[in-house]
Amino acid sequence: MLIEQPPRLLRMLYPRALWRMEDAEQAVYLTFDDGPIPEATPWVLDVLDRYAVKATFFVVGDNVRKHPEEFREVVRRGHAIGNHTFHHISGHIHGDYHFTTDVEACQQIIDRGIRSVFPDFRRDASLPPLFRPPHGWMKRKQYHYVAENYRVVMWDLVTRDYSRRLTAEDVVGNVRRYARSGSIITFHDSLKSIEKLRTALPAAIEWLRAEGYAFRTL
Repeated sequence: MLIEQPPRLLRMLYPRALWRMEDAEQAVYLTFDDGPIPEATPWVLDVLDRYAVKATFFVVGDNVRKHPEEFREVVRRGHAIGNHTFHHISGHIHGDYHFTTDVEACQQIIDRGIRSVFPDFRRDASLPPLFRPPHGWMKRKQYHYVAENYRVVMWDLVTRDYSRRLTAEDVVGNVRRYARSGSIITFHDSLKSIEKLRTALPAAIEWLRAEGYAFRTL
């Protein structure tokens, strides 16, 4: 549970971050990290379309650079976009300047990619872009920088679809065990996750819908 649903102590480290939405309605927020890649993202998009679900994709800037059409397709289909650094770097390994410049490089390529689909796109200064740190960890100065310039989004439930120790059924089990109203649920459109997702993502969506949850974007 320390991984799947972060404890209060971890949440206290980043008090301005968004861990769970406080909704009056019964809703969950599906998010996908680490894409876009051609081996996973198009399939995820097709599944979301099949169930008429919108999600939030926290993209790696270098993947946007390498796979611009996959990124544009995420945008075209109406999903929300968040920043996951340009090189998927860990804040606890890299220095503050390296980390923050990597965040900015990712945001620049995101905005260019959105404008390639919607040429009139201009970011609303009153709505800061979304950011999720790789591995959910930042040093104090890094956190303060991004919290001043971005809406930091963590998670209320991480499915652990990337884990070699878990099966697709285990991933669905984590959703069934920990999902609650307002949950920000983290999946991954990545090579580590895609084979489990082929079973787990449709099953999780169907279970959540049967339980009466609506799906929202951040």
